[in-house]
Amino acid sequence: MGDIKEYIKGFIDRSGNYVFLSTLFSRGFSFLGSWIALQLIDHEELGVILFAFSIVQFIIPIGGFGLHQSLIRYGALLNSNEEKQELFSYVLKKGIIASILIILLLNVIGYFIPFQFDKTYGYFSFLTLTILTIFILEIIKIQFRLQHKNKLYASCEFWYNAILVILIFLLSYYFDGFGYVIALIISPLITVLFFLKKLNIKLTSTNNLKITNFFFWRYGFLGGISNVVTQLLILIDIILIGHLMDDPIQVTNYRYISIIPFSLLFLPRVFITTDFVTFTEKIADREYIMKYIKNYVLFFAIISIIILVFSYLFASEILSIFGKEYMMYTDSFFILIIGIIGIFLLRGVFGNLLASIGRIEINYYIICMALLINILSNQYLIPIYGIKGAAITSAILMWFTGILSWLCFAYLYRKKYR
Repeated sequence: MGDIKEYIKGFIDRSGNYVFLSTLFSRGFSFLGSWIALQLIDHEELGVILFAFSIVQFIIPIGGFGLHQSLIRYGALLNSNEEKQELFSYVLKKGIIASILIILLLNVIGYFIPFQFDKTYGYFSFLTLTILTIFILEIIKIQFRLQHKNKLYASCEFWYNAILVILIFLLSYYFDGFGYVIALIISPLITVLFFLKKLNIKLTSTNNLKITNFFFWRYGFLGGISNVVTQLLILIDIILIGHLMDDPIQVTNYRYISIIPFSLLFLPRVFITTDFVTFTEKIADREYIMKYIKNYVLFFAIISIIILVFSYLFASEILSIFGKEYMMYTDSFFILIIGIIGIFLLRGVFGNLLASIGRIEINYYIICMALLINILSNQYLIPIYGIKGAAITSAILMWFTGILSWLCFAYLYRKKYR
């Protein structure tokens, strides 16, 4: 238990408790913003906006060609604040140019797509601007993490979501759907303007860093693509249920029984968000990394046991929150809970450690492999077991990707840091 106490103390010392609370508040604000939009905007118009934004959200991870991913990994390896400021300036400048190019390309492509809903292209065109504004906000938050100012990172995350909710209310009230779109675009910029002074950074026009080479850009782009494919991996279950079962009710059922299991994934993200810079800085210290892994796995093993027992005992009561009709899906719910334990214990930490040693492409290969297996497996399991088949596939793949991440990291780390 001493190691667990030390691990939690280190987490709190790095302001992890603030990151945890800001994440909870952010999720609450996100729900509130969605609820407000639902009350103020015509449902048909809101549906078109959400459809357009769902497309843009797939692209957001590769905003700036994923250079924010490179910033946090390579920035953590730099020794001086001057070098980190120089890298930030480089990523900001090049990332803005890259984001504008992506936005222009999407607008050209979107113009030729025959969207099924009226006004989709108009909203899509405006919403592509979020690729730029969210990219700028992301690198501001990353720079706070590189400066070991996780408390400021948490504050930035909190106020961004709070500002977004306020703007959604005000602009949707006065300008309906268009106001909602403007709120999504400008809320990151307002947050940036508020926190830029707190960043305490001098923008430079020079770049003498040798690390900003092809591999720097490759790392970021593959990191962004990996996030896109990860989103698709989650979405593919819903797509295949709709296609193979031809029953929209079953799509809705799966969506709701998976909300709580997938929502629990914020727990390992909070710890990794807090600790990524620290363990990347010390990645060559084998003793530190092995101890970190041991403490992380032990801590989340305890959390996992608590979640498993609670879910097994109260699955029906938990699902009844969404309605009594969902209580019949306790098996599928519990299967998904078993699946997320694989992410808790393995993929959460080892996937990020692979990124930390510069082998982010391994995550991309693993996710692509999982996506292919998901499609093939669900083609067989969903027709036989329905949504339980989709849950079985997801649970197996969560463990499969976690185990594969662990094995790849163990081999590559031993090879690189003998």
